[in-house]
Amino acid sequence: MASTFNVRRADGYEQLMGRWSKRLAPLFIDFAGLADGDRVLDVGCGTGSLTFALPQAANVGEVAAIDFSPVFVGEARRRNTDSRIRIEEGDACALPFEDGRFDRALSLLVLHFVPDTAKAVSEMRRVVQPGGVVAAAVWDHLGGMPGMRMVWDTVAALDEDARRQRGVYFFQPMMRPDEMKQCFIEQGLLDVQQTSLLIRMDYTSFDDFWAPIAGGEGPVGKYVAGLDPARRAVTDAAVRAAYEGGQPDGPRSFAAVAWACRGVVPSA
Repeated sequence: MASTFNVRRADGYEQLMGRWSKRLAPLFIDFAGLADGDRVLDVGCGTGSLTFALPQAANVGEVAAIDFSPVFVGEARRRNTDSRIRIEEGDACALPFEDGRFDRALSLLVLHFVPDTAKAVSEMRRVVQPGGVVAAAVWDHLGGMPGMRMVWDTVAALDEDARRQRGVYFFQPMMRPDEMKQCFIEQGLLDVQQTSLLIRMDYTSFDDFWAPIAGGEGPVGKYVAGLDPARRAVTDAAVRAAYEGGQPDGPRSFAAVAWACRGVVPSA
C-alpha cells in the first residue's frame, strides 16, 4: 500500500497538522469509546497525536501503533516514554496482527490517504475481537476546512493545475456525506454511528499559517514546492492577502470539522 500524503520532516508536519490532530484526538476518543485495560490499535499513528492521548484517557492495557512513513515512526518512537506503547512501520491494508487481537482499532485523519480504504476498514475489523469497536475520523475538506479551502481556492484562481489538484483534495476517499458510514456497513460492522467533530485552528500570524506549506508539507505544500520562483511569489502574495482579509497581519482562527464513524465487530 502507498500513502498519498506528502511528508518531508516531522517538525514541518507538526506545524501543519500535528498540533491540530492533538486537539482533535480527545474528541475522537470520546466518540470512539475507551475503557481501562483495552488493547488498542492506532492505524496511521503519524507522530503520535492519538497514540499518546489514549493512555491519558484511560488506563489502557496496550497500544500498538503503526504508520507507513518511517519519518513518522521514527519521531513517534523518539517521543514515546510509555512501556505499554509499541510503534512500528506497517501497512493499513495488511495489518501485521492476528485476528481478534485488539479491543479497538482506531484511525485518526488517515483513511483519506489510503488508496484502498475498504481494505483498510476490513483489516481493522479483522484484528478486533467480536464486540469490539472500529472507529475512524477524516477531515471534511470541502465543507469543513475553511483555512485550507481558502488556500486551494486562491491558488486555483491562479493556475489550471491547481484547480485540478483542488478537486482531488476536496473529494479524497471517505469525505463525501455518509461515504465512510456506508463503507463501515459494507465491511460488516454493526451499529454504525456517524458524527462531526469540531475544533478551531488558531494561528498567531500569516507566517505561522503558511510556513509549513511553504516548506512543502502536505498536499498543497507539494503543489507550492513545484512552482517556479515567479509563480511562487505571486502565490505567496495572493495567499497572504486572503489570510489577512484586508486587515493587518496577526492572529486568525479557522473552524475545522472532521467526519467520524464507529461500528461494532459482529459476533462470530
